[in-house]
Amino acid sequence: MRGTDTGTYRDGWGVPHLRADSADELARAQGRNAAVDRAWQIEVERHRARGTTAAFLGPAAVAWDRFARQACLEDTARRCMDTLERDDPRTAAWVRAYVDGVNDGLAEGAGRAPEFAAVGLSPGTWRPWTPLAVWLSTHILFAGFPAKFWREAVARRLGPEWVGVFATDGPGTSGSNGWLVTGERTATGAAVIAGDPHRFVEDPGVYQQIRLACPEFDVVGLAVPGVPGIAHFGHTGRVAWAITNAMADYQDLYRERLRRTGPDGTGVEALGPDGWRPAVRRTGTIEVAGADPVAVEVIETERGPVIVDGPEADAWCAEAADGGDLPDGADGAGTRWAISLRHPPRVRGDLGFGVLPALLRARSAAEVDRALEGWVEPVNVVLAADTAGGTLHRVAGAVPVRHPDNRLRIVPAWDPAHAWRGWYGPMPRARVEGVAVMANQRGIAAPLGVEFAPAHRAARIRELLEESDRWSAGAMAAVHRDTLLASAAPLLALLEDAEAPEGPGGPGQEPGRAVRGLRERLLRWDRRMDAGSADAAAFAAVRAGTVRRLADHPLLRPLADLPPLPEVLRPWLALVPRVGYALEHLLVTERLPLADRVGAVRAALEEEAARRAAADGPPARWGDTHRLAPWQALPDGPAGSSGADGGPGPWPGLSGDHDCVQASSSVPGVTDLCFRASAARFVWDLADRENSAWVVPLGASGVPGHPHHRDQLPLWLRCELAPVVTRWDRLAPEPAGPHDAPSDRGEP
Repeated sequence: MRGTDTGTYRDGWGVPHLRADSADELARAQGRNAAVDRAWQIEVERHRARGTTAAFLGPAAVAWDRFARQACLEDTARRCMDTLERDDPRTAAWVRAYVDGVNDGLAEGAGRAPEFAAVGLSPGTWRPWTPLAVWLSTHILFAGFPAKFWREAVARRLGPEWVGVFATDGPGTSGSNGWLVTGERTATGAAVIAGDPHRFVEDPGVYQQIRLACPEFDVVGLAVPGVPGIAHFGHTGRVAWAITNAMADYQDLYRERLRRTGPDGTGVEALGPDGWRPAVRRTGTIEVAGADPVAVEVIETERGPVIVDGPEADAWCAEAADGGDLPDGADGAGTRWAISLRHPPRVRGDLGFGVLPALLRARSAAEVDRALEGWVEPVNVVLAADTAGGTLHRVAGAVPVRHPDNRLRIVPAWDPAHAWRGWYGPMPRARVEGVAVMANQRGIAAPLGVEFAPAHRAARIRELLEESDRWSAGAMAAVHRDTLLASAAPLLALLEDAEAPEGPGGPGQEPGRAVRGLRERLLRWDRRMDAGSADAAAFAAVRAGTVRRLADHPLLRPLADLPPLPEVLRPWLALVPRVGYALEHLLVTERLPLADRVGAVRAALEEEAARRAAADGPPARWGDTHRLAPWQALPDGPAGSSGADGGPGPWPGLSGDHDCVQASSSVPGVTDLCFRASAARFVWDLADRENSAWVVPLGASGVPGHPHHRDQLPLWLRCELAPVVTRWDRLAPEPAGPHDAPSDRGEP
């Protein structure tokens, strides 16, 4: 580092360290860096927010584009930017500076990214509201509002008493671990914060390691490419913070009654609490590469945008109408059903972006607390600690006050009982005493949600942290690495009742011997989902077989053929994954006969024993099938390659499972491939920021073939962390060629 030089610097892992003379100049530098390092990624996100990805990705992208258009994502971002311009012009100028930087660097970034040429895409122009649209698009499904369709189906097909049986963390995109150890429990006397957000693993990654430094602040953290600042995980040197998803419910679905108006039928009215009221209607066209354009109609009622219309809405709403709750005349000729979405950013015209620069300037846990009063989306549980010993454990975000049924089901738009009545407040908080743990469990956010993650991860983290009162930042990787699967207990308990069959048969041995042998191995298993464990693989196979058999149970079979939904929402309705995620509940509920539960486990055990007996070679290990499967906009890569090193072949095997601290989620009964896992891991040391550490699944660069594109993958697989470097004299300044990088990585 040369004095107070500004510009971009890199550590040994290619992580950008940006320095500027003002916050706005720094925002511009951050935008330019995102464009140069992640051009393809941020342009895909811009198009996703606009609903224009099919124009270069083809017919497979039409479903998302239709949803993005109908949900009015870009228009909502425009409204939120207008609010920011009016109420917080300083932050608005900061966002505009970021956008200027993106536009300045996109041509250079696109020239480095082969994906643009592969699909014939030219970089576009970012608008002031584009970062807000990217944020909204990334998080619109985060709170899992499609689960209300599932709960609706369960209540109507099986009965309301069954809803709780399936109430567990489902096929959403959210999750995370986070923990705070106060100074009295550490070796240095200063707090340590650690954790890992669980999201769909993407290539390039959703979190970018970065440092932002100017005279006002100097922050390291995990940024979202395409969005200025550091929202979720950051360390200013004086205060550090981290979040997990609060699992709050703040998005509602309304059963709407619509009718056409006007001489040409282009007008639309919607039935609300005050009768028939005009709805907003417009039309558009989705351009599709290699196929004909697709017309899309966008309708918005006073509740919100219509996201399900036509025959799909009829199938979901007509049955509810049989209950007779429609007002007189509402089912007359020319009327039809629709389902609308109501969510806070659309209602408030605010995404909470004023919080982002306030977090960067925070110097204490109290200032983080004050900054978060303006947070909107998504609703998070926050941990923070500062160098003076201050701590924070609270929920942040906007949750509407409304009828309890709104959280559970699709509710009638015309019933005033289901209108929003202000905002929940004050948001829940808790005192930090020794250790605080957040892992999406039913904790301080319980008043705000319906479904929470099982308590296993949170309980296991707390159990591990109780083993010492001299914790250091370097020791936290052992917590990240833990693979104990506590949720295996119900299946293993039924396995004890699943006695193996007796009798002769089979080539050279009794068939019962193989079954008994496998059963005994599983009952002795240490319940650790390690990649190299054959017993973990056997358990996963028996679990998958159990899931498939329960999904075919006569009591659950009515959920196998549900009314259709738009493609984007369908994953929430798939029966086998739903049974897989709820397996722990289903194996203990008295609503399924005990004999049937034991029978499903026994049949799955016999099936796996037979498969193993017939197989050649040693038994499979968990990591043989539990492999990383990152999401890529171009599934086969720009040159037809998709392996871990950028070439052909499979991605590596993983340790962990959904309910392990080392969370790596598959879909039991469907696939062992892992789509959701730790999108980053971090440890923030409040004694010395230089002792902090982090890692992402792939690397700092979003450019295929770059030395830092996937160089962190080996560390991530081992649950090891790279050091956070903050000394400027240990960083290499740019300009440097796109493939040049310092050689001293400072590996652990």
